[in-house]
Amino acid sequence: MKSSFLPLAKISLVLVYMVIFAGAAVRMTGSGMGCPDWPKCFGYYIPPTEEEVLTWQPDRTYKKGQMIIHDEALWKAKDTFTTSSVYDEVHWEKYTKHDYAQFNPQHTWTEYINRLCGAVAGLACLALAIASFGYWSTKKKLVLGSWLVVFLMGFQAWLGATVVYSVLNPLKITVHMVMALVIVALLINIIKAAKNKTEIKKYNATFRVLTVITLLLTLVQVVLGTQVREFVDEQVKAGITNEYLWLNTPTVEFYIHRSFSILVFVLNFYLFFLNKKLNLGFSKVKWVAILLVLEILTGVAMQYAHFPFGSQTAHLVLASILFGVQYYLFLEARKCYYSGKSSLD
Repeated sequence: MKSSFLPLAKISLVLVYMVIFAGAAVRMTGSGMGCPDWPKCFGYYIPPTEEEVLTWQPDRTYKKGQMIIHDEALWKAKDTFTTSSVYDEVHWEKYTKHDYAQFNPQHTWTEYINRLCGAVAGLACLALAIASFGYWSTKKKLVLGSWLVVFLMGFQAWLGATVVYSVLNPLKITVHMVMALVIVALLINIIKAAKNKTEIKKYNATFRVLTVITLLLTLVQVVLGTQVREFVDEQVKAGITNEYLWLNTPTVEFYIHRSFSILVFVLNFYLFFLNKKLNLGFSKVKWVAILLVLEILTGVAMQYAHFPFGSQTAHLVLASILFGVQYYLFLEARKCYYSGKSSLD
């Protein structure tokens, strides 16, 4: 099982990032309520593609739990039955988790694919946890960490359900996003701990402290970014479909988010400068710099090019990858610090 552990950890990390990408696509397209129930979608394991499936029809068999949209509300079949020629409420119960009762096939399938990605990622993490038992006698932390990931994936799925039941409550969406980054950090920690490579790097106190600060700033930026996105969603709900007007009168969170990006840029490029000047040997700093430039460019595109297609998804996914690389860099700097202390002792 040991030989498969590290590949499974890397696969799990990639799949979690796929879920983040799918979730970003859901947010960009406004598909969060594409499936109004959970874990099924309109009571189906494979959701419908046409509205007539969700419209009551005579002489049709409905299975228990399947839904219809009737009188602008969702109704769920109490049991498996075949309809007569007249609609009879005795076989139906009104869905009370929320009052959202709309069907858009594009939204439904976008959300459904997001859920499928989450299920595949969850199975990969479960396989990782099972494989981790190969380290029980040598590295128990890998076993505990792997099963913690499984628990958090389950918790994340529950959070996803609460997001749907709350009809996309902004706070719950933010917590959902932050939890995804926590899972990313745990998987990166597991990958780093499972590697047996000896890396030669120089310790620098300023560099180490800055890796912590820049990592936290990126996390703050992600939270602020979700709030800005919520403001954009409210503009769309208010009937403002013209992208040119979405940030015409932004909230204070937008200005903080934009101003913070300057601080994040300066601190991260100072890290790049320190690493190069002192020849510290942290190669991941280059990737941080590249990702940060791309992240800023997508942000500029959203504001000044008025949300070109894919820019919102790219902005969120790049931020998530940036967080992951920064966290790995932090782990490298921390290991270098403790290695230096051990050598002094």
